[in-house]
Amino acid sequence: MTKITILSLMASVFVLGGAPVVLAQLTAAGQGPVVYGHHHLNVTSIDEHKKFWVDTLGGEVITVGPLEVVRFPNVLVFLREQAPGGGTKGTTVNHIGFAVPSTRATVDTVRAAGYPIVTRAELPAALQVEDGLAYIADQDTYIAYTMAPDDVKVEFVQSATADPMALHHIHFAGPVDEMKAWYVETFDAAPGKRGSFEAADLPGVNLTYSPSDEAPGGTAGRSLDHIGFEVQDLQAFCQKLEAAGVTFDRPYTELPALGLSIAFFTDPFGTYIELTEGLDEF
Repeated sequence: MTKITILSLMASVFVLGGAPVVLAQLTAAGQGPVVYGHHHLNVTSIDEHKKFWVDTLGGEVITVGPLEVVRFPNVLVFLREQAPGGGTKGTTVNHIGFAVPSTRATVDTVRAAGYPIVTRAELPAALQVEDGLAYIADQDTYIAYTMAPDDVKVEFVQSATADPMALHHIHFAGPVDEMKAWYVETFDAAPGKRGSFEAADLPGVNLTYSPSDEAPGGTAGRSLDHIGFEVQDLQAFCQKLEAAGVTFDRPYTELPALGLSIAFFTDPFGTYIELTEGLDEF
């Protein structure tokens, strides 16, 4: 087997027997020029994260050599064994959210597997929490929070259409109006609200924004190292971003042997972002 990693960050595409193999397909691909693609985690133990993401939550693991990818509807969770510099709280991405058919059943499963349900600690005191669940009236749904290994904060949002569990939202922390405006302008996300939260939508994901009591840190090096978007005509998109003043940490790069193009940059608030083109072709 010949193994090729994508800048050692992607860990999602390999050459197996001389032919490119990609591990999963994005379900929202084709619904817009920019869709959500992946979460990339730095983890102290891949095995411990597999127990959470696969054994407990039901994600599908695909293994090639030492590298692991867990697939859920419209999101790939990459696991890179590298000790993180901290959890998601305190960064510009406070947590990631998944839609589940039953929050009650999910909480029971997560708790039985030994993971803490932290709903009470993560919500204002005025909101009632009963046995790990909170009813959010302005969204007409039940939610709960858990802490995955390496302090990755995960929210579960009940949705009748979420069968199986699927990506729901990314919850940013920082200057709300500025963050929302930047993502709307940069990715052509549709501005709106999610209940009382300021938000914007892209195919496959809701981008939610909340203020932070303290200036949040960046994501690079933390347990959620970066988020990823799949982009049509990535080269032109990168040229547009550069013209708008974006400085790339890794400029547009073509990987013809793999049928992929990639780029990396950091948003104005500290969130490390990967752009890809080609993951939806496999």
